[in-house]
Amino acid sequence: MDDLADFLRTRRARVDPGSVGIPVDSRRRVEGLRREEVAHLSGVSVDYYVRLEQGRATQPSAQVLDALARVLGLDEVESEHLHRLARRPQRPARSAHGGRVRPELLRVLDLIADGPAFIVDHRLDVAAANPLAELLYGRSMKGLNIARHIFLDADGRTLYADWDACTRDTVGQLRLAAGKYPDDPRLTSLIGELAVHSDRFRKLWARADVRSRTHGRKAYVHPLIGDLELHQENFTLPDETGTELIVLSAAPGTAAHDSLRMLASLGVTGDLRNSKTSDQRSTTDS
Repeated sequence: MDDLADFLRTRRARVDPGSVGIPVDSRRRVEGLRREEVAHLSGVSVDYYVRLEQGRATQPSAQVLDALARVLGLDEVESEHLHRLARRPQRPARSAHGGRVRPELLRVLDLIADGPAFIVDHRLDVAAANPLAELLYGRSMKGLNIARHIFLDADGRTLYADWDACTRDTVGQLRLAAGKYPDDPRLTSLIGELAVHSDRFRKLWARADVRSRTHGRKAYVHPLIGDLELHQENFTLPDETGTELIVLSAAPGTAAHDSLRMLASLGVTGDLRNSKTSDQRSTTDS
C-alpha cells in the first residue's frame, strides 16, 4: 500500500486550503491540507485516514474513496488510479506479450502512409512502426523504449521540442501503468533504471502524478527538416494489454504537412541516409 500512501500525501500537499474553506494565516507551516483536515472534509475519522495513508487500512469502500477524490480535487484519471491503488484486483491486469504484434495490426500500420505511426505497450516499448515514424526518429524503432529515449538518450533530449512537457507526460504514464500492472518485473526494472540514471525522472516520480494521454500537440525538432508540430492520437487496442496505436498527423496545407512530405521524399530517395553519412564524415574529419 506504499503507492497509495505516496499518492494520498502528494495529492493533499497540492490542495489550496482556501479553496476548501479553510482559513490560512502566516503561522501555518503545512503545505496543502493536514491529515485531520482531509479526514474531516471526507467524513471519515482521523485515525482511519491516518491508517489509510500509512497503508494499515485495507479495502476502503468506494464511497470513502470517492469522498477523498472529491476533497483532493482529483480528475477522472487520478480518481481511477486512487481506486486501483486502494483496491488491488485479485487478478492483475494482463500485460502485453513481449513484442508480438498481430499481422492485421502490421497491415494497419502499412495503410498509414501520410503520418508517423507506431505501436507501444504499457512500458512504452515500441513493438512496430511505419517507415515515416522511423524517418522521424532517425532509427529503427522496434525495441526502442520511448521513456529511455526521452530521459537517457542525447538525441531524445534534442528531438522533442517541449522536452519538459514530454518528461512529465512520460512519468505520469509510467505511474499509471505501475498501478495497473504492479507485478510486471520488466516495468519495475525500467522504472528503477530511469530513477538511477536520471535526476529529472527521480524528481518527477516523487510527485506521484498520473497521466493518460489520448490526443494532443506533439512538437519535434528534426535535425534535417527543423521544427515539426504534429497532432498525436492514441488509440487503445481492444486486447486489455495496455497496447496503443499512436498516429501523428498534420493538417493539409500547413507547414508541418509539407515537412512530413519532404521527410517522406528524403526517405524514398535515400537522401536522408546520405545526409546522415555526410554529417558523420564531417564530424569525423573535424
